[in-house]
Amino acid sequence: MAMGALLLSRFSAITRPWRVFMPLSALAFAASLPGAWVGAHLPTGSSWLALTPLSGLLAALVQLLGTVIGAFSARYLEGEDGQKRYAAALAGVLASVHLLLLANHWLVLIAAWSLIGVALQHLLCFYGDRPFARLAAHKKRLADRLADVLLLAGALLAWHETGSGSLGDLARYVSAHGASPALQCSAVCLALAVVLRTALLPVHGWLIQVMEAPTPVSALLHAGVVNLGGFVLIRFATLLDHAPAARWLLAVVGLTTAVLAGLVMLTRITIKVRLAWSTVAQMGFMVLECGLGLYTFAALHLVGHSLYKAHHFLSASSAVRQTRLQMMQDPVPVHAASLLLAPVAAAGTLHMLQGVDGAAPWPWWWTTSLALAWAPLLWLPRKRPAGATLRRAVAGLIMIAGLGCAASLAHRLPLGLHDTPGTASGLLALLGLAALYGCLILLQWRPQALAAWRCWSYAGFYIDEYYTRLTLLLWPTPWTEATAPAAPGTAIRTTNASAANVY
Repeated sequence: MAMGALLLSRFSAITRPWRVFMPLSALAFAASLPGAWVGAHLPTGSSWLALTPLSGLLAALVQLLGTVIGAFSARYLEGEDGQKRYAAALAGVLASVHLLLLANHWLVLIAAWSLIGVALQHLLCFYGDRPFARLAAHKKRLADRLADVLLLAGALLAWHETGSGSLGDLARYVSAHGASPALQCSAVCLALAVVLRTALLPVHGWLIQVMEAPTPVSALLHAGVVNLGGFVLIRFATLLDHAPAARWLLAVVGLTTAVLAGLVMLTRITIKVRLAWSTVAQMGFMVLECGLGLYTFAALHLVGHSLYKAHHFLSASSAVRQTRLQMMQDPVPVHAASLLLAPVAAAGTLHMLQGVDGAAPWPWWWTTSLALAWAPLLWLPRKRPAGATLRRAVAGLIMIAGLGCAASLAHRLPLGLHDTPGTASGLLALLGLAALYGCLILLQWRPQALAAWRCWSYAGFYIDEYYTRLTLLLWPTPWTEATAPAAPGTAIRTTNASAANVY
């Protein structure tokens, strides 16, 4: 009873917009819970909206995160002006995401994704007097408009070829007749649109600079909105399976983004910016999985990343305190042998898991890639007691086994996903991840050997510099023109230098 009185007093203390938002959001979450089961028993049909097992599961996840972020926002923005506008924009984003998850027609998909961007602009510019927030929103607006053009081009090509705008009809047509050159071009347009919407290189800069927005907006963006690119690729899995050019494009861009963003993340010390670069790397990894035809892994990655990033952004203050305590301590060097033996132990654990009952039929190159990605969990410190080292090693092996079991379970769930792995692109991904792991080993053994590289990495390899210039050249705005000096490019250089100093 005391707890109920406490919750009631807390609820009565929040402002009026949240008194309306929170009950409706909780009700929507309760209504979305049976979505995955209902989607598994509904025929796809040719309607404009369709509920699949995966979209039902993601709808419940999105609404759960939206409810939690709404509750956090009510406390985070207490006393701030514009909370009514903020709550309306948050509700608009959630409603548009649900519409995208249910989309079974090109027009619904394009309209829903555009509405997400429009509603999100109000959240990104909640503090309209912050120049970096306005710059990030402006750069995202340009990327969204280019993505809309590409999606419309892909829709027209597919519609003309199949005679229908239904995504279900498109999948059945491709399964029966294959992908014609027009459908191949449609798949490439779709892949490019996802690259733009998912903040992959070279259009990733807005996702980093959007840290000027309120923390719950960052949680919403990183935990839900940018992940939608992975869902769209999974939704078009049948088309991508018959479009090698689109899959290679996704694999190359995703791998490049994952490797470069992972290297940049190693040089950053600000908590939220490290999380932002981590999101860029994870989005690259997710797109890579779709390009490799590993759609079940991509779906599992999507769910796990959403929960992980929502928790980390909403607990950023705790992470800051923990990081300060760690920085006050002397760094413990990693044992050299564990750097080389960790991938072997991780690969052995995953292969043993596969041999239990054949529950995880992964290609060998993907098992090795996962071993490289999860090997840092088995890095062991040098100057620690033997008991502590042993406990750390056992905990790392248990964690890797748990991740492998989760991936095996995802293959068993009735999500309607069918993997079609490609060996050639998989070998490319393995080489890229091996190169990244080699850089990590070199950083541990001889950090001074990469001093010049660290400067380039801290600057994000100057990729966003050129994209910012291109954005302001193609779509200048009054507030950028007013502050631009006479020398061309100087304003942008100053902006990015200031951003580097801030972040």
